[in-house]
Formats: sequence, structure tokens, C-alpha cells
Amino acid sequence: MARPQSAPEFDKKKVVAENRRARFDYAIDQVFEAGIALQGTEVKSLRFGEGTIAESYAEVAGGEVWLINANIPEFSHGNRFNHEPRRPRKLLLNTREINKLHAAVARQGMTLVPLSVYFNGRGRAKVELALAKGKKAHDKRESIKERDWKRDKQRLMKERG
Repeated sequence: MARPQSAPEFDKKKVVAENRRARFDYAIDQVFEAGIALQGTEVKSLRFGEGTIAESYAEVAGGEVWLINANIPEFSHGNRFNHEPRRPRKLLLNTREINKLHAAVARQGMTLVPLSVYFNGRGRAKVELALAKGKKAHDKRESIKERDWKRDKQRLMKERG
């Protein structure tokens, strides 16, 4: 199996939600930074550190990319204009990037997985979106072995030095 490429570093100032399980369940191919179209109370909830993307995914529909099943709870001080917690949210990408994602999902059987939701240096909410392929059970076992070996190696180095 090819060695996974390191994800590009984006300007993450405040990480709100992270999907740590995605790196274990999927072989990450490419990572994109996408803006997210939010309502006012959604932004306030995210700034308070609320929100989960553990069970969410993205899909390309009608030339647009949508974040499905992401949970941003209602804002506690919101009024009747509060948002729906699990509504589909539009992701903001260039047309060229959308076409690339659509082609990969349609032809190669790839999946769009959100890795994290964060605020960048300018205070904008962003989603780190990965183009990934699902791992088989034997690949998962291999990554567990590799992780355990790294841990044991660090322990041995600490004892020796």
C-alpha cells in the first residue's frame, strides 16, 4: 500500500470539531479547504465550541457540494429565528475543485469526508474536506500494528536514552 501523503497545513486558529475516526476508517487521498455557508446562530454556536461532524459526509449535487448530517446545536440565546441543527449546509469551493471532486466520486468510488471544522485567521468558518477511499479490515489492522509499533519504539528509546 502506498504511503499516505501528509495533509496540507491550513491556517487553523480555533478547531471547533474534528473527525478523528475518519483518518482510521479512510485512506486520505487529497485534502481541500472549503468555506461553509452558515446562518447567524450557527456561527455563534460554533464560536462557543459546539458542533460535531462525526457522522457527517459531503456529496456533490447539482454542481454544488453539500455537507450532510453535520450537527450544530441550536444557539442557547437564539430566538424564533434559530437554525435547524442537522440541515444540509452548502460548502463553498471553486468550480474546478467541484468538478474534480465530482469526477473522483463518480468514477473512482471515492468518498468526501469532512476532517475538521475550524475558524481561520480571518475569523471565517472553514471545513477541511478530504477525498478518501474506505479502508478494508486488513488495512485497519495494519495501521493498528503500525501505531502500536511506533508507541513501543518510543517507549524503548525513552528507556535507553
